[in-house]
Order: sequence, then structure tokens, then C-alpha cells
Amino acid sequence: MPAQYHISLPDPSKARGNDPDLSFHSQSAGGFADELQDALRSGTLFERWKAKQPDPDAVEPQWGVTDPDATVTGEQKDLRINLVATTRIDSDVFKQRLRLLAGHHWELRDVR
Repeated sequence: MPAQYHISLPDPSKARGNDPDLSFHSQSAGGFADELQDALRSGTLFERWKAKQPDPDAVEPQWGVTDPDATVTGEQKDLRINLVATTRIDSDVFKQRLRLLAGHHWELRDVR
């Protein structure tokens, strides 16, 4: 059964990971939603991250799991952006992808 993650980006301009090649690039709610949805549906973000590891062949395959049915919606609420992601991806993998995209500039508000 898919989980629904309610995420908040309190300051979207700071929602960037440590590596610009792996980070969010968007400025709008729709853009953030599209980038996160792509990170959940495809292996592109994982493959870029894996290639940067000291021993890419040692990376456990569980970190590369994808969910082609994942959906993400976004809305601007005052200055913050709220995202709702629905996916079957394990919470540890989901959080790792968000850290790559947004660094520590996101908040998990609810999981259903």
C-alpha cells in the first residue's frame, strides 16, 4: 500500500542539497513537485548519486528502487511550499532522496 508523505519547504530558496548536480533547481511549487516525482519514478537521481560514491559497485541496490506510479503535488502557502508525495518507496529511501534534493531544508509534516 502506498504511503502519503506531507513535506514542507519552509524557505524554498534554501531547499538545495550539498551537491548542485543532485539538488532541486526549481523555484515554484509545481517545479519542486515535478523534480521530486521524477526522483521517485526514475533512477536518474540515484544513478548520478551512485556515480559520485567512492565505490559505486558497493552501493546497495535497495537505494535505487523506483516507483513508476509515484505522484507528487505541490502548492505555495504564503512563503512555504507544501508537497504531497504518494509512493510505495520505503521511508528511508524517500528521505535519502529528499536530502539529496533539498539538503536539510525540508520538514516531514505527516505520513499517512
